[in-house]
Amino acid sequence: FYWERVEASRNFANKVWNASRFIMMNLEGSEIKEPSLGELKPADKWILSKVNTLAKDVTENMDKYEMGIAVQKVYDFIWDEFCDWYIEITKTRTYNKENDPASANAAFWTLKTVLTEALKLLHPFMPFITEEIYCTLLPEEDSIMISQWPVYTEERSFPEAEKAVEGFKEAVRGIRNTRT
Repeated sequence: FYWERVEASRNFANKVWNASRFIMMNLEGSEIKEPSLGELKPADKWILSKVNTLAKDVTENMDKYEMGIAVQKVYDFIWDEFCDWYIEITKTRTYNKENDPASANAAFWTLKTVLTEALKLLHPFMPFITEEIYCTLLPEEDSIMISQWPVYTEERSFPEAEKAVEGFKEAVRGIRNTRT
């Protein structure tokens, strides 16, 4: 038993809760519809592709009873990719929804879609918080426990967007490292 792990888990639960609140707060009063493929920005395609691959990887890990590996992948995705990168990238689009409503809609739809898929993948490991967030995010659904498990699909695979955004992330890291 390690107190550090308890604190890390608490911090992660807090991160998931705060990211979800941020998304739901910004979705309030907005009618979000699925954007066409052309309306999705490279960052949208990148995160959709990443959660798509995550669904495949986590399912494979769980089928092999590799629960520790599965939960670590979900943790890394939510903390690093979704919260630290995608949410930050989309803030300018979501805050300026009057100037470019199509771009804001695509960002909101992607935020909600990726959060929903991530919650489903996290649910076996954190059932109570994921159930609460899921039912608040999707009040028309009965429960996350009976929702469809995320499945990898080719139409949500965007290797070009992944490559472009990963290049952008490396450039940002390089700039950050030269400043310190």
